[in-house]
Amino acid sequence: MSEFIERKVCAAADGVRIVYSAAGAGELALVFVHGGLANKEFWAGELRAFAVQHRVIALDLPGHGESGADRKKWGVPQFGEDVRAVVEAENAQRVILFGNSLGGPVAIEAALLLGARALGVVGVDTFQSLTYSISAEEAQKRASAFRSDYAASLRQMVRQLFHTDADPVVLADAERRMAGTSPEAAYSIFLSLIGYDTSEAARRLDVPLRAINGDLHPTDVEGVRKVKPDFEVVLMKHMGHYPMLERPEEFDLQVAETIRRLCEAAEPSSSISNL
Repeated sequence: MSEFIERKVCAAADGVRIVYSAAGAGELALVFVHGGLANKEFWAGELRAFAVQHRVIALDLPGHGESGADRKKWGVPQFGEDVRAVVEAENAQRVILFGNSLGGPVAIEAALLLGARALGVVGVDTFQSLTYSISAEEAQKRASAFRSDYAASLRQMVRQLFHTDADPVVLADAERRMAGTSPEAAYSIFLSLIGYDTSEAARRLDVPLRAINGDLHPTDVEGVRKVKPDFEVVLMKHMGHYPMLERPEEFDLQVAETIRRLCEAAEPSSSISNL
């Protein structure tokens, strides 16, 4: 299937180059958004697994992977605009958005911009809380650490994102995939998160909010439902931050079931739901 994955390029609203991968065909497009400091290659398995039935897209957000970093204004809303740019470049009319970590709030922002084209937002080890926000002091501390010693800061961060007995090969693979992000981009991205309110965006979301989470950090289901009453989560036992890397087959089964349920909820009689 890898030979059928296309490398494509489009422009963000501010002109920054966005590089993305696309495969498959179909009325429904699955759009996968990576987390902070990661890249589209985290979703390589999902492109192969789901392109048999759907159009599948994974992008490098600006500052990550192959996409440009020549941006003056950084932030989650701007990343949401970037996702919309890719969806529009693909002319996708029916979309389910998946977002890992920071990609979850980005997916919400994108869904708000896409309106009726979005069938749902699915977080991947994110949305444990919708009321958390990073303080200026914490953001500055993290930003400065990554700027001054990216490799050491990345290594420390990655080890906090897995259970202590996780496969060291998987940890090393995650670290390798994230090693290419520039320290300056990381610095700008961390600072842009100061004061961002995920709950405000989630309250405006009129499509279902779902999550496939690990258990490394607890998900406050009732707390999230105070913001988004229809929230549902699948918890994968003894799972860290990157289930697509740790147990991809099990994760993809959860993805497939989530797609099925969202399609049935959107159009019970549609052929899309016949997965």
